[in-house]
Amino acid sequence: MNIAIIAAIAYGIITIVGGIIGYTKARSTASLISGIISGLLLFAGAILYLQGQAWGFTLALITTAILVVVFTIRFVKTRKFMPAGLMLTLGVLTLIIMVSQLGAIA
Repeated sequence: MNIAIIAAIAYGIITIVGGIIGYTKARSTASLISGIISGLLLFAGAILYLQGQAWGFTLALITTAILVVVFTIRFVKTRKFMPAGLMLTLGVLTLIIMVSQLGAIA
């Protein structure tokens, strides 16, 4: 299994867990819904890629890039590492791993 796919799955898990934590701590329905949807998109992209659908990798890559943008905006607004800074850091790492593996995907 490609390291980029493992990173996408791991980031998906963290995104879902983060959404659940956001809901339980702050009663943020938006966190719950966005966390679950983004995590499922990352899982779907990984599974599709593993089934031979190259566009699954693109789905995971685009989802990660969107999350990086969203968490960058949140981090700039709040200046708090938790949760925006952590998710931004993990998203950037995931994106770097995925981009570095683009040659292996093709």
